[in-house]
Amino acid sequence: MHKILIPLAIAVFTLSACETVQGAGQDISNAGDALTEESQDVQNDM
Repeated sequence: MHKILIPLAIAVFTLSACETVQGAGQDISNAGDALTEESQDVQNDM
């Protein structure tokens, strides 16, 4: 039973970590988009 349980637990932790990294990547991308828009607004106002 332990031979099945340990790899299964490792797989679950690995997949959950991938979801976390993907979510963080999306957040960073959204922040970059917001900065780009703000910098374009500032350049247009000059």
